[in-house]
Amino acid sequence: MNPYLDEDLVALGEHTRCFAQGRVAPGFEARDTTRTLDRELMLEMGQMGFIAPELPEAYGEQGLGCLAAGVIHEEIAWADLSLSYINLLASLNGQILAQHAVPAIARPWLERLTQGRALLAIALTEPRGGSDAANLRLRMERVGDQYVLNGEKTSISAADQADAAVVFARTGSVEDGARGVSAILVPMALPGITRNRFNCHGQCAIGRGSIFFENVRVPADHRLGDEGKGFVQVMQGFDFSRVLIGLQVLAVAKASLEETWAYVAEREAFGKPLSAFQGVSHPLAEYETQVEAARLLCLQTLWLKDRGLPHTAETAMCKWWGPKLAYDVVHQCLLSFGRGGYDRGPLEQRLRDVLGFQIGDGTAQIMKTIIARTNAGRDAVPA
Repeated sequence: MNPYLDEDLVALGEHTRCFAQGRVAPGFEARDTTRTLDRELMLEMGQMGFIAPELPEAYGEQGLGCLAAGVIHEEIAWADLSLSYINLLASLNGQILAQHAVPAIARPWLERLTQGRALLAIALTEPRGGSDAANLRLRMERVGDQYVLNGEKTSISAADQADAAVVFARTGSVEDGARGVSAILVPMALPGITRNRFNCHGQCAIGRGSIFFENVRVPADHRLGDEGKGFVQVMQGFDFSRVLIGLQVLAVAKASLEETWAYVAEREAFGKPLSAFQGVSHPLAEYETQVEAARLLCLQTLWLKDRGLPHTAETAMCKWWGPKLAYDVVHQCLLSFGRGGYDRGPLEQRLRDVLGFQIGDGTAQIMKTIIARTNAGRDAVPA
């Protein structure tokens, strides 16, 4: 019995698994080819309560907690990592809206989000900076009861498919650093917005691209948090999403291990199953151990978050370790299948999909810096 999952959460996982294996998994490879999310499938997920179940009851949502979101998230990711971006983006942006948007703006968007009728992007990265996220250039200037946005965001997940985006922009001077950055919810149908899409290695169904803002006028009541404090306030939501990423990629690793164990137990060489050779089974056994440990760390971190306990360092551990481990696991599984693994197929697609998380949403180096600062103090680990 997992110490972090009670009977209700285990039942929720089994319920989600039935849906994921029956509805999500069959289109896994096709969505990679067509490079589009299945909006009908997204609606089904919303109808079944699988999108951002942790959002508060005060907004008419389920309020099930972050562990429940994690349980659902890993089951969807097991079937298709790209499609599980629906859950990831909804939980990240949903928490930001619930905590920092005025109720009149938050309520309708949260309703659309959890029902699967809207997809929200998070627009932080710019051409001049990814890891140096506070070094933003996109301008957001107050004009009466509106903000006017000018600039570019790049490498944004779901850039060309999102219905709205949480945009980080500079309202102060560059010298103000993070203290001069504000956040605002921007509907993507506003005049002055153009978008494109990159040809990335993986995560093709969700995609990445740039969003361009040219004199885009957004009502001032769409601002999230205080002016000039958006970066400091809103970025706290990334603690949650980074744990979900850990579970997301580890689910892919676990699925690959399960298929590989079955294959090496059946495939024979020199009159024995491949699993009889330690050179085949021992690497898989080592990765099985590490994946189980990493998953427990992720669940523990969500358990801490549900109880309002500090978890920033644990979040960073999940984010740097999970994607690297998942990539190494899928790579080993692919090699275990030999020539069959090198063909285009589930393992090849998973390898491409998990690679992106070693780059986006905070690199391993940034995560390790966060861990170091938590343990040694920020002054002892300067930027």
